[in-house]
Amino acid sequence: MFEFQITSKNNRARTGIFSTPHGDLLTPVFAPVGTQATVKTLTPEHLKGINASLVLSNTYHLYLRPGDELVRDMGGLHKFMQWTNPMLTDSGGFQVFSLSQTRKIDDDGVTFKSHIDGSTHRFTPEKSISIQENLGADIIMAFDECSDPNEVAYTKIAMQRTHRWAERSLAAKTRPDQALFGIVQGGVNPELRAESAKFIASLDTPGIAIGGLSVGETKQEMRDMLEVVTPLLPENKPRYLMGVGTPEDLINGVLRGVDIFDCVLPTRLARHHSAFAPEGRLNMMNAIFARDERPIDETCDCYACQTFTRAYIRHLIIAKELLAGTLISIHNLRALIRLMEKIRAYIAEGIFEFHAPELLAQWSNNAKRAGNG
Repeated sequence: MFEFQITSKNNRARTGIFSTPHGDLLTPVFAPVGTQATVKTLTPEHLKGINASLVLSNTYHLYLRPGDELVRDMGGLHKFMQWTNPMLTDSGGFQVFSLSQTRKIDDDGVTFKSHIDGSTHRFTPEKSISIQENLGADIIMAFDECSDPNEVAYTKIAMQRTHRWAERSLAAKTRPDQALFGIVQGGVNPELRAESAKFIASLDTPGIAIGGLSVGETKQEMRDMLEVVTPLLPENKPRYLMGVGTPEDLINGVLRGVDIFDCVLPTRLARHHSAFAPEGRLNMMNAIFARDERPIDETCDCYACQTFTRAYIRHLIIAKELLAGTLISIHNLRALIRLMEKIRAYIAEGIFEFHAPELLAQWSNNAKRAGNG
């Protein structure tokens, strides 16, 4: 059910097909994030229109609201949100990590306060798996502890706890139609990352996630950790880099053998009026676009770019119309999905390594804003 077939390779970069109960994923793949069982401002039809194949939802948030048992009783996450393609849920570990002011961690699990109403809750590996089984995503995550990369001494404790929790997560899992991924931790310490990669690989899960990155370390440190980790992971299992999604990170991750990515960045930028474009990130609110008859990106095939001008989208922003966020989200997500389609084609042709510097140079502009006024 969860076979991973590698279809082509270009050094460490590879294309593949990961089979799930809700369809095959062509990898490398970028997944839009639907935290609350929705990708913000978009319908499932919008997602299909941009060729999205995988959506991530959030265990912690859906447990608090509307409740995982309600989702189960409504037929599971796919039916609840009317998404028919593959889905992935995280374990809730990162969200608990982000609640560092209100959490208490012990070897059994984590006690924390809801960000919604301050009520007290407890997650254990068994609880996390139970929630994810109720939600019913195709790919689920072992419960882990994500640590601050600057807390060197504590990182080893958190990694060892993550390993014990991975074993408990595996023991708790009951549904054969869900693929449980173990998670590699270890901060930015090469020795700990190597130790964690070897341990998680030994559990023989259908895929392996790489967690605890993009949490405050430098981009170089992230790349260094991928250099350590991916050669130690089995070739025949998909590798998922959690919560990472700038265009440069996608390119660098694929170069180092990563297959699956997700990130809130494209839709978060859209809600702040920022769009990916060849000349850099455009602040679509800027006055320079008031009479601009061009689309956001003349090379883009998305609905927003094929239909509307920069001037119209700026008007929507100024008028505080919600459609602005929808159109920019459609474009930003399609831009990253198009990038992954191009990368897959380059790998299949055996020329990705040759084109990677060109792609990195092109997308480095998108770390900057373009347009004045």
